[in-house]
Amino acid sequence: MQTIKRALISVSDKTGVADLARSLHSHGVEILSTGGTAALMREEGVPVTDVSEVTGFPEIMGGRVKTLHPRVHGGLLGRKGQDEAVMDEHGIQAIDLLVVNLYPFERTVADPDCSLEEAIENIDIGGPAMIRAAAKNHDRVSVVTDVSDYDAILRELDQHNGQVSEDTRFRLAVQAFAYTARYDTAVTAALDRFQQSDRAQVFPDQYASTFRKRADMRYGENPHQSAAFYADLRAPAGTITTAIQHQGKALSYNNVADADAALECVKTLSEPGCVIVKHGNPCGVAQSADLAQAYDAAFSTDSTSAFGGIIAFNREVDELTARTIVDRQFLEVLIAPGFSDQALRILSEKKNVRVMATGQWPDAPVRQHEFKRVAGGLLIQDRDVDIVTESDLSFPSRRQPAAEELKALMFAWRVARFVKSNAIVYAGPDRTLGIGAGQMSRVDSARIGAIKAEQAGLSLDGAAMASDAFFPFRDGIDAAAERGVKAVIQPGGSRRDEEVIQAANEHGIAMVFTGMRHFRH
Repeated sequence: MQTIKRALISVSDKTGVADLARSLHSHGVEILSTGGTAALMREEGVPVTDVSEVTGFPEIMGGRVKTLHPRVHGGLLGRKGQDEAVMDEHGIQAIDLLVVNLYPFERTVADPDCSLEEAIENIDIGGPAMIRAAAKNHDRVSVVTDVSDYDAILRELDQHNGQVSEDTRFRLAVQAFAYTARYDTAVTAALDRFQQSDRAQVFPDQYASTFRKRADMRYGENPHQSAAFYADLRAPAGTITTAIQHQGKALSYNNVADADAALECVKTLSEPGCVIVKHGNPCGVAQSADLAQAYDAAFSTDSTSAFGGIIAFNREVDELTARTIVDRQFLEVLIAPGFSDQALRILSEKKNVRVMATGQWPDAPVRQHEFKRVAGGLLIQDRDVDIVTESDLSFPSRRQPAAEELKALMFAWRVARFVKSNAIVYAGPDRTLGIGAGQMSRVDSARIGAIKAEQAGLSLDGAAMASDAFFPFRDGIDAAAERGVKAVIQPGGSRRDEEVIQAANEHGIAMVFTGMRHFRH
C-alpha cells in the first residue's frame, strides 16, 4: 500500500475535478495545480498550491512551459528507498498522486476548419511527460487519466485509510501508457493528414491507429478461439461500433462481423430497405414503400438461409415490421437506425435477440481505411465506397436496357458490392431473386444463384444479373440466358470482352459495363 500525501492535478477536462480535489483535501492530501485547474479549485474553496511556487519558476511561453521542471519530474520519478537523499539535496518533495488529462487534440482537429498552427498549439507536451513519469514509477505513484476513475480512487482511499494498493497503481499505470499511446497516435494521424497532397501519401511509412476494447467475447469464429471487440476511436456515427444494444444476449464475434456487413449494405438503399445476412453474405435484399414489404421480399429470396440470420434496416423499425419478424423467423441480430416503442415491446418477446440501434448515419459514405491481418503483417486499403451512377455506364451490346431493366441492374450492382467474390446477383428493380457467392468459378456462382431462385420459387425470366468482376468467358452469359435473364451489368475489361458481348447479342441481352470492380474477399 502507498499513502497519498501530495497530489498534482492539472486537467483539460474539468468534469468532477473540484469534487475530487475536495475529497482529497478531506484526506489531508496537499494539492498542487496549474493554470485554469488551480483557479477553479480556488473558486470552489479548495486549498491549492500553484506549481510555480514549487518550481520557483513562472509559467512561460503562453503556458507551453509550466510543469517541465526537476521539482515536478523528480517528485514523480523519485524511487522509494533509493532517491531520498538526492531529493532532499535539491529540495524535491515526492508527488504520490498525479491526475492529468490532456488538451482535447482530437476534438480540435476534428473541426474541418482547424489549421495546422491550431493543431500544433493543441499538442500537449508537459501532460504526457508527467503521465509517463508517474506510470513508470507506479511502484510509488498513482496516476489517474480518466474521469471515470475518480470515484474508484476515492473509494480506495476511504477503504484503506488514505492508501492505494499496488494492484490499483499497476492497473492505472497500464491505462496511462495506453492513454498517451492513443494521444500520440491521434497526433501522428492528424499531422499526416495535413501533409498529404496526393494519393501516394495516403498511406504513411509507419501506420498508427488506436482502438479501445468495447467487449470481451465468449469466443471468436470458433469456440477454441479467444476474441474481443475493439472500437476505433475515430469511428463515425451510425456504425456497428457505435450502436446501442437495447436487449438480447451479448454479441458474438460472428454477430458483429455479420451485422456490420448487413448494415453497410442497407445504407446504400435509397428507399425503405432490408438486408438479411448469413455468414458474411447477403441472402436477401429488398426495398419497398415500407419496411414490412421490404422485409417480406428480402426474406422470400432465401428463407432457408435467413433462418438464424442478421437483419438490417435503413429506417426506424415500426410495430408492423417487428410483429412480422417475430411471428415468422428465428434471428440473431436486428439492427436499424432506431425502433418505435411498440416495436421494442414486441421484440422483447424474443429476449435473446440482440436489438441494436445505430442512430442516423451520415448521408455520404465515410472514407476510412480497412485492415486485414496476414501472418506477420497488415494489409490496409481504402474502404470500397465508390458508387457507380448511370452517367458512369457504357452500353456495348446491340440492345440497350429499358428503364425498368436499368433500375434492376443498378439495384443488383449495389448488392453485388457486398457479396463475397466470385459474386453473382439476380434481381428485379427493387429486390434480389437469387445470390451466388464465394465460388472459385464465376459460372458456378451464376449456377448457385439460379438454383437459389428456383428453390425459392422465384422466376429469373426477365431478371437482371450483376457480376462483381468481368466474365472471363461467355459461359456465364450463356448460363444466364438459359434462365431468362435479359440484362447484365459487369465491370468489363476482359481480354474476351468481344466474345462476351457477342454472347449477349446472340441472346438479345442488354449488357452494361461499369468500369469498376467490386472484389470482396
